[in-house]
Amino acid sequence: MNNVNVLIIEDTAAESEPLVKVLTENNYTVVGVATTYSDALIQFYKNTVDIVIIDVFLNGIPDGIAFAETINITPNISKPFVFLTSSNDRQIFERAKLTHPFSFLLKPFNELEILYAIEMAVEKFYDQTDVFFSQDQDTVVSNDSLFIKKKNSLKKVSVTDILYIEVEERYCNIVTETEKFVIMISLTKISELLEKDKFVRTHRNFIVNVDKIEEIMMHDNLVILKGNHKVTLSEKHKDFIKKFNILK
Repeated sequence: MNNVNVLIIEDTAAESEPLVKVLTENNYTVVGVATTYSDALIQFYKNTVDIVIIDVFLNGIPDGIAFAETINITPNISKPFVFLTSSNDRQIFERAKLTHPFSFLLKPFNELEILYAIEMAVEKFYDQTDVFFSQDQDTVVSNDSLFIKKKNSLKKVSVTDILYIEVEERYCNIVTETEKFVIMISLTKISELLEKDKFVRTHRNFIVNVDKIEEIMMHDNLVILKGNHKVTLSEKHKDFIKKFNILK
C-alpha cells in the first residue's frame, strides 16, 4: 500500500513548509514543491501525482490558474486539484472557477479543511460522491487504484497488486501478495467498478485478478494465485476458466 502522492505548487516557503508538515504528518507523500509554472509542469510530468494543491498566484502572477488550465486541456493527464489563495479578487475567482477545481480554500489554511478537500477532490474526480462520509463505504475505486480512508488520510492500493477480494458481510478483504486490507464496500459494488476482463468471480464470495492466476485445479475446486494463495472455485462460476490451461 502506498501513500497518496501530492504535488504542491506554492512560491513562498513560509506557506509551503507548514503545508508539507501537515500532509506528511497525516501520511500523505509530498512528491515536490514547485515555485513556478514551468517547474510545476516539470514536476507534474516527472512524478506520479494523485492530487495537486495550487497557489493561485506565483510571484504575483496567476500562474497557478494557468497550470490548471494546461493540465485540463492536455488529454489523459488531468488530476484532481485544489486551489489555495489569499486573493479576494472576484475576477480571479471567476477565472479559477472555469478550471473546475475541486475546492477553493483561503489562506491561512486550516488543517482539517485541507484534509477534507483532498478527500472530496478524490471522490469528485472519480465521480463517487460522499464515499468518505458514508457509513456504508470508505473506498473510492479508480481504473488503477483504490483510495482507502484511514483516519485523517487516504491510502492508495494499486489495482494491479490485488490478488483477490473476499467478501464478509458488509466488508471486503483486499489481498495483495504482502498485505491485507479490510474495507467497507459490498462485493457487488466493487465488482461493478473493476474491469470485467481483469477481475472475475470464482465464487459468490470471491473476485480474483486473472493476471495473478497460476493454476486452476478443477477437481479440487481451487484457484491458485501468486504466493500460493488459494481461493474457492464454484460450479456456477467456472465459465471463465475456458481461457486457461487446466490441470487434470
